[in-house]
Amino acid sequence: MTAASPPEILRAPLVVEFPFTRSLGPVQSAFLTGLRERVVLGVTTADGRVMVPPVEYDPVTAEEIRDLVEVGATGTVTTWAWNAAPRRGQPLDTPFAWVLVRLDGADTGILHALDAPGPDAVRTGMRVRIRWAGERTGAITDIACFEPAEEHEGDGAAQAAPHAGEFADAVTGIVAEARLDYTYSPGRAQTAYINGLSQRKTIGERCPSCHKVYVPPRGACPTCGVATTDRVEVGPAGTVTTYCIVNIKAKNLDIEVPYVYAHIALDGAGLALHGRIGGIPYDQVRMGLRVEPVWTEGGSHPDHYRPTGEPDADYDVYKELI
Repeated sequence: MTAASPPEILRAPLVVEFPFTRSLGPVQSAFLTGLRERVVLGVTTADGRVMVPPVEYDPVTAEEIRDLVEVGATGTVTTWAWNAAPRRGQPLDTPFAWVLVRLDGADTGILHALDAPGPDAVRTGMRVRIRWAGERTGAITDIACFEPAEEHEGDGAAQAAPHAGEFADAVTGIVAEARLDYTYSPGRAQTAYINGLSQRKTIGERCPSCHKVYVPPRGACPTCGVATTDRVEVGPAGTVTTYCIVNIKAKNLDIEVPYVYAHIALDGAGLALHGRIGGIPYDQVRMGLRVEPVWTEGGSHPDHYRPTGEPDADYDVYKELI
């Protein structure tokens, strides 16, 4: 007789992405507009250091700083790391080195990619120069990457020159596309919960100490700190404990406003979960309303909850679950 194999833990790829829009102050505006014009600007701090990329406040005194200076397009590698497997959205799609480069006239390093044939071609102290992008829009990507320079190319002792930071059609804002790709696993407890939903069942787990039934289960009781392994089917009906009326339509959500989103304490559960209320005018939803789940064909979770027709639950029954 062989022992049953443990259930497979669910895993799935997950992508979170959104555009991040920000306005630029005078220093960052000048820096990015300068890149568009193939000019690299830094800022001089109170102690005379030149910082590239520039900052708006002195890191030592916290005073606002605006003294812009132009530095060279060549510089020296101060440290580096080889990237053998470039990822989506990185500066180069072939292996490259991440480098900190102290541009001529600057006292700090700028992080960017170095296009080199291999790690043997990169070393601390090597001379590099900016490879400008063919089309420049006023972004850090206007520096396509760095590339090796001749040993004596540029003047490593060059001084930063004052610059007014004034350009025609200055860049005043940027949109950065943020994206995070990863593999998500809900873990043992929520895998059982999700598998239960596929059978139109709601599975929670009971704490052996305080005896609360958590839905969705978390694998451990957040109050007692002990593992929850005793599975309990709850619901399907439940009670509205509190709710809100949604009046703003969410993007890509095919639900007409106004609608009601509620906390619902399923029968037998020790805390409420979220769900949309349907089948009743939004202004008739109330605390204590008894509801049941409505499933759509092929749905992986209840589409919404509707009134059961039962009398409202007494406040004392659900007051601890609000």
